[in-house]
Amino acid sequence: MEEYIGLDVSMKETAVSIRRAGERIWRGKCASDPSVIAALIRKRAPAVKRVVFETGPLSVWFYHSLRTEGLPAICVDARHAKAALDMAANKTDANDADGLAQLAEVGFFREVRVKGFNSMLTRTLVAARTRLVRITTELSNQIRGVMKTFGLLVPAGKGSTFEKNVRNLLADQDGLASIVLPMLEAWRGIRIRAAELGRQLVRDARQSQACRILMSIPGIGAITATSFATAIEEPDNFRKSRSVGAWIGLTTRRYQSGEVDYDGHISRRGDRQLRGLLYEAAAVILTRSSTDSALRTWGRHLRERIGFKRAAVAVARKLAVIMHTMLKTGELFNPNAGAAA
Repeated sequence: MEEYIGLDVSMKETAVSIRRAGERIWRGKCASDPSVIAALIRKRAPAVKRVVFETGPLSVWFYHSLRTEGLPAICVDARHAKAALDMAANKTDANDADGLAQLAEVGFFREVRVKGFNSMLTRTLVAARTRLVRITTELSNQIRGVMKTFGLLVPAGKGSTFEKNVRNLLADQDGLASIVLPMLEAWRGIRIRAAELGRQLVRDARQSQACRILMSIPGIGAITATSFATAIEEPDNFRKSRSVGAWIGLTTRRYQSGEVDYDGHISRRGDRQLRGLLYEAAAVILTRSSTDSALRTWGRHLRERIGFKRAAVAVARKLAVIMHTMLKTGELFNPNAGAAA
C-alpha cells in the first residue's frame, strides 16, 4: 500500500509523519538533512507516494536534494497549508507534520514551483548587489549626518566626488576624521564590491538570450531583465501571460460577500523585489523614456485620469504581461503593440 509523508522542516530537526490507508503508522524526528531523511523514508515507507513540506528557507535545497534521491517531493504553499494546520488543538512540530501528511494523503494542497539552482544563484547575485548598494547609501547618509552635526555640510555628489568632498572637509578636523574616515573606507570598499557584482550581472545578462530580448524594452535594464527571467524560468510555466501580473502581486484584490463587492489595493503577493523593479521601470517609461511607444502613450493617458502612482502600477502589470509574451515568442519589443487594455 502507498504511504504519504509530511515533513515539518526546521533548521536543526525535521518532524516526520507517515500515513497509510488513512492512519498514521510512524512519527518521529531526524536531522534536517535530505540524505538522512531519504534514508529514513526508504526504511519506514518504501512505497511512498508523496513527500510534502512547506515553503521556507530550506525548501529549495530540500526539494532538489529529495528529488535527486528519487523521492516524490512536493513543496506546498505555506499560506495555503496554514488554514489546515490551524485546525490542530496544539501547535507543535509533530502536529504540523501530521497535518501535512494528511494533506498529502487527500491531495488537498497547492504545489509551488521550486526554482532551479541556477536561477537561485543568479537571483542571489542580484540580491547581494542590491544589498551592497543599499549599505553604501546608508553609510554615505550616516557620514553626511555625523559631519552636519559639527557644521560640516558635504556638497551634493556621488561616488568619487562624495569621497573627495568628505576628505577635504576633514583636512583640519583631526578628532572627527578619526571617526569618519574608517566609515568612509568601509563605504569605499563596499562600493567597489558592489560595482564588481554589477559588472558580473551585466556580463551575464548580455550572454543570456532571454535577458537580451527583455532589455529591448525601453526602461528595462540588466537587473530587471535578469530578475524577471530567473523568476519566470520557463515561459511555459504560465499558461496565460495575463497570469504573470497576478503572480507578482500587481492585480487588485477583490472582496465579495453577499451584497458587498469591491476591489481593493493590489495584492502585493509574490516576488517583492521584482514587483518593485517593474514599478521603477514603469516610472521610467512614464517620465524619462525618450522612446515613444503605444505602452507609454497608454500609460500617460491613464496617468491623466487616475494619477501617477496608480498609472505606474498599471503599466508595471502590463509590462509583466508583455515581457512574458516576448519570452514565449522570442520576439523583440514592438513599440507599436502590447498596450491594449
